[in-house]
Amino acid sequence: MKTLITILTMALPGMLCAVPKVDSLGDLRQIEAQVKAVVETRTDCTVSLVSPNLGASGSGVIVSTDGLILTAAHVVEGSREMTVIFPNGSQAKARVLGANYNRDAAMAQLIGKGPWPFAEVGDSSALEVGDFVVAMGHPKGYDPTRRPPVRFGRIMTKGELEFVTTDCTLIGGDSGGPLFDLAGKVIGIHSHIASDRQVNNHAGVTGFKSSWEKMLAGKTWGKLGGNDRDPNRPVLGLLLEPANEEGMRVTEAREGSPAYAAGIRTGDLVVEIANLEISNPDRLSDLFADYQAGEKVPVIIFRDGKEETKTVTLGRLGEIYKTYRR
Repeated sequence: MKTLITILTMALPGMLCAVPKVDSLGDLRQIEAQVKAVVETRTDCTVSLVSPNLGASGSGVIVSTDGLILTAAHVVEGSREMTVIFPNGSQAKARVLGANYNRDAAMAQLIGKGPWPFAEVGDSSALEVGDFVVAMGHPKGYDPTRRPPVRFGRIMTKGELEFVTTDCTLIGGDSGGPLFDLAGKVIGIHSHIASDRQVNNHAGVTGFKSSWEKMLAGKTWGKLGGNDRDPNRPVLGLLLEPANEEGMRVTEAREGSPAYAAGIRTGDLVVEIANLEISNPDRLSDLFADYQAGEKVPVIIFRDGKEETKTVTLGRLGEIYKTYRR
C-alpha cells in the first residue's frame, strides 16, 4: 500500500506480552521499599500548575536544580506563565517555554533563584510491559489537605511516539504529572486519561529528549491527538511503498514538492531519512514529530546502484496537498 511519507497517526499502541514476575514475599517487600523511597524523595518536586488567565490546572515535575519543569502540552496551552504550587502550599511563577504538541510534551521554567527539588530524568525506551511504576500528580488541582496522591501500577503497552499506557488510576488535574520508575526517575508525563479510568496514556520521557533543545529554546509546534490533518505538519512530499529490507521505493515525487526540489525522483530507493533507516512504513509514524516545516533533513537514496544524499527542506502538508491535487 502506498504511504504518504509524513502521515503521523496517534494509533492505539499494540499490546505486548512480557511480564516481570514476583516470586516471593521478599520480592514484594523490596518493591514496597522502593515505592516508599520514590514517595519520600519525589513528592516535593511534583507540583500543581495553574494558568492565571484560563483558571485551568494540571500537574508537572521539576527535573533540574535550576527549576526546569516537564508537563503536558495541553496543560500550558494558551498560557505564557503558570502559577506553581508546591505540596507544602508555597507558590512560585514559571515561564512557559516550548511545546511539542505531537507528543503532548511541554516545558516551563521556574522564575526565581533555586536550588529547587528535582527528579532525575530516566529512559522510557528501556521500559518493558509489566514493569512497575509510580504515578503522582494533583488530581482535581492542588489540595492543601493532602500530599500528591500516589498511584502504583504497571506498564501495559508501548506505542507510537514513545507513548506508554499504565493501569494507574488518574483523573483530571493529574495531566502533566510524573510517572516514575522504581528508581525514582521520571520516565513519563501523564497525557490523556481513558474514560473508564483504567487505562491511562503517558508521554514517554524519551520522546521529550528528542525535541528537548527546541522546547528549551521556546519553539512550539504540532497538534494534540495526532496531526493527520494539521496543515502545518512538515512533509517531504513523497509517496512510498515497501521495496525490500533495505528501503522504500518512491512511487511518486511530483514536481513542485520539497523532495523533487532536492533532486529525489520517482523510482529512487529511500534507505534513510533524518538519520533513521527506513524499510517499513510503521517506522514513519514518528519520523517528523520533532521537526517543523522549513527545517532541512538529509535523505539517503540509491539510484542506479549508487548512493546519494539529498538535503530536503520540509514543506507544509497543506501546500503539498495542493501539489498532489493538480
